[in-house]
Amino acid sequence: MAVLELRHVTKSFPSPSGPRPILRDISLTLAEGEFVCLLGFSGAGKTTLLSLIAGLLSPDKGEILLDGRPTHGPGPDRGVVFQNYSLLPWLTVFENVFLAVDAVAPDLTAPEKKARTEQAVRLVNLRDAMGKRPRELSGGMRQRVAVARALAMDPKVLLLDEPFCALDALTRSMLQQELTRIWAETKKTVLMITNDLDEAIFLADRVYPLMRGTAFRAPSALGPEITISIDRPRSHRLSLEPEYERARRRILECLLDGTRGTPQESGAIAVQTALGNPCPAGP
Repeated sequence: MAVLELRHVTKSFPSPSGPRPILRDISLTLAEGEFVCLLGFSGAGKTTLLSLIAGLLSPDKGEILLDGRPTHGPGPDRGVVFQNYSLLPWLTVFENVFLAVDAVAPDLTAPEKKARTEQAVRLVNLRDAMGKRPRELSGGMRQRVAVARALAMDPKVLLLDEPFCALDALTRSMLQQELTRIWAETKKTVLMITNDLDEAIFLADRVYPLMRGTAFRAPSALGPEITISIDRPRSHRLSLEPEYERARRRILECLLDGTRGTPQESGAIAVQTALGNPCPAGP
């Protein structure tokens, strides 16, 4: 049975000229332990879709199921990491993560809560920073705390909304490596939103383009499944892999086809020039 399933999910938002359609007939299934990326241009509705799955928004039509049961509002079964860190600045790393544990597992004893918190912090390699406050941490370390907080809730599904987009290229590359390690250790089901094509190929088992309609006000639809058949562990020198070029071209073709005739078309065409560019060197 699927861990997470979306069935014909549709969403629109009100506007002065009437409802503005955002997403149309989105159907998606994630099995246990899968890492899936949704990829799309800015404004395609990626964060809206993640918010629907997290229970922060309700679909106009369709349903979202977790372990075969419809979801109703947010819950600890879905851990969410957003672009911004959302840490409480007056609390330490340990206290920020402990707060999540205390909220989702109030029946645990104090020593059990402490052990669960420390385990999550160690998992993201921040053991030596447990007593520090957010202002004492780098951007990459703050995002690790956000990941630790989500993992400490022991969710069925980990939802990531472009968690590395505000980081510099080197830090982003390092955290991508860390995320693959954490995923391999925890065996969590992960759904990640990104607008970075190489990031999606590096991290995911499967990638789905989120494709805009042929008119600006047309809703986005989910493109075809693109399987990433590159052996793990993966290197950031993905351009050396024949499968990398095939997957990259296929994803870009879908994204470009989905933007013809829209205000994003010029940006999409510019992205096409990246087809021949090598993936950034890395470990």
